[in-house]
Amino acid sequence: MKKLLSLGLTIACLATLSGCENMTRAIRGNNYVDAKAAASSSAAQASASASSSKAYQKEIKKALQADASAFPQLSTDVAQNEAEVIMHTSKGDITIKLFPKYAPLAVENFLTHAKKGYYDGLLFHRVISDFMIQSGDPKGNGTGGESIWKGKDKKIDSGNGFANEISPYLYNIRGALAMANAGADTNGSQFFINQNPADQSSQLSSDSYPKAIIDAYTKGGNPSLDKNYTVFGQVIEGMDVVDSIAKVDTDSNDKPTSDITITKIDIVKDYNFK
Repeated sequence: MKKLLSLGLTIACLATLSGCENMTRAIRGNNYVDAKAAASSSAAQASASASSSKAYQKEIKKALQADASAFPQLSTDVAQNEAEVIMHTSKGDITIKLFPKYAPLAVENFLTHAKKGYYDGLLFHRVISDFMIQSGDPKGNGTGGESIWKGKDKKIDSGNGFANEISPYLYNIRGALAMANAGADTNGSQFFINQNPADQSSQLSSDSYPKAIIDAYTKGGNPSLDKNYTVFGQVIEGMDVVDSIAKVDTDSNDKPTSDITITKIDIVKDYNFK
């Protein structure tokens, strides 16, 4: 399949994201899916669904009753238990705060890669207007990238990637930074920023979404990605840059026709992982 589904079909696919190969292709790309299908299927079958776990169900009950202050994405302030980075791109700067309290693996992986220059010079290899922008692949085609633990700590990454971290306090609202994956627990180095600016609130129920998050989704995002991808950060400045990247011309594989790169990621506020 050379060309990704149209956005309309993509949204339809999102409604049944679990096990939906087309959306996997949207986030990781055709080549990645074709190369990793067997491994991803095995990993998905072996992984318990975070949304059905007792711990998650207990936390979501609390989250549904919480006010806006409980959701770190809704504040532009960087709290003591958060990290902050500036992603310098060829289109401008994007300032992002990170949430190690809720997604420690994803944040440690991202910060460590950033410090080592892993992301420097990498392309935004997959860009879909009114959906998301994606980067973090050294190969630049959606098939590459690995976690900081691959080949070093099999307890965290046995070779297919590290575990999803799903929290009822983090969502794929507009500006959310999330890990790209090819199925449950296959996180490596690729990530995406949710860009969709359209109001998504009408499809959300107060039985499963906190009121503050429903309100946040009036400004856009991709709620059908929730519970399937690890959200670990939020853009707090530079969404105009994200939007400008999302609007560029792309080819049949959603790759920009002119290179857009991450020049460097600076750590403004680090986090000490104990």
